[in-house]
Amino acid sequence: MQVALETVISDPQVDISQGNNQRQLSIEVSALAEPEDRKLPLNLCLILDHSGSMKGTPLATVKQAARELIKGLNPEDRLSVVAFDHQAEVIVPCQQVTDFDDIFDKIDKLQAAGGTAIDAGIKLGITQLIEGKQDRVSHAFILTDGENEHGDDARCLKLAGFATESNFTLNTLGFGENWNQNMLEKIADTAAGTLAYIEEAAQAVSEFGRIFNRMQSVGLTNAYLQLELKPKVRLAELKPVAQVAPDTIELAVEDDGNLQVVRLGDLMKDLSRVILVNTYIGQLAEGEQSIATLRIRYDDPATGTTNLLTPPVDVNVTVTRNHQPAVDENVQQQTLALAKYRQTQLAEQKLQQGDRAGAATLLQTAAKTALQMGDTNAATVLQSNATILQGGDDLSEAEKKKTRMVSKTILQ
Repeated sequence: MQVALETVISDPQVDISQGNNQRQLSIEVSALAEPEDRKLPLNLCLILDHSGSMKGTPLATVKQAARELIKGLNPEDRLSVVAFDHQAEVIVPCQQVTDFDDIFDKIDKLQAAGGTAIDAGIKLGITQLIEGKQDRVSHAFILTDGENEHGDDARCLKLAGFATESNFTLNTLGFGENWNQNMLEKIADTAAGTLAYIEEAAQAVSEFGRIFNRMQSVGLTNAYLQLELKPKVRLAELKPVAQVAPDTIELAVEDDGNLQVVRLGDLMKDLSRVILVNTYIGQLAEGEQSIATLRIRYDDPATGTTNLLTPPVDVNVTVTRNHQPAVDENVQQQTLALAKYRQTQLAEQKLQQGDRAGAATLLQTAAKTALQMGDTNAATVLQSNATILQGGDDLSEAEKKKTRMVSKTILQ
């Protein structure tokens, strides 16, 4: 399995007379499968909320979604199931999937009761992932419909950080209207996973399936971007690196000697991660100049090898006295996707501060940005919510969650 890596700069020409040229560097990364490559075995843990609020249709639907997902596992895959209310328990210990009836029977016996302690579920789920991690793609699906009332949010994020260090991916699924989108997004973003919103019970099967398909397409794991900036080139001071596809995520940058290092997580075969790096280029000599060299460090579970490196890729610009701006259309679209996310984040902050008018203005701006990039579904949601706020009403919990989701991705 190889890494497919493409780079595009927003405008490859730089004006020699300018001492501070801003450029966005787009980096598209995926796993490139060879005909002889085999499908990677999976190590999946389902961490399911069965608190009292899940009673009735919600829990019944989640059980059905879990059964459908488990049917897609192969004999070499490993599965564990953790259930939590105000405490957690393992109902299916980590095992190869051989006896479907026994697994389904244990899931079917789940009853709705108690409060919600998400961190207890995550902690126990991680212990199960550890059991089956060897040469497998390890993911957890964390589903909840409520706030972490009996748990500790800071502990959730600490556990997400530990999962990242262990090369585990945590996906979070919010069910209904009462879950904490800030916390579930932080857990998923920290552990390079996906945030999903199950607004109606009927969506549970499709949302489980969507994330499971991503998991099945993973070819390489534990990927890091290593970026070496040349003299007179620097990153933007505030939020310089973000993922803009398949979901928008602000990414942390760490210094490692002369390298800027960013964790990407799993690399998929049929779905690229697109990273946008905001740089500033100082005054350079005329002609073609290298502004950065990048590589991807990654693990290959199929061969059991770690810390592999792609060949270095140089990013060049042409420094000229006759600069004619020529912005790459794809990079412009990616920049708009990031702007949509950040404008919506600012709107949510205004709303939390009680500034309804300010929030409405920012949502309108985000709606216009969505229209510029052709994301009409997001534009409709954002403008509708702006109109609600302008009318003096508050947004419902469902409307707030829909706003968050359309800001992070293109709504299907």
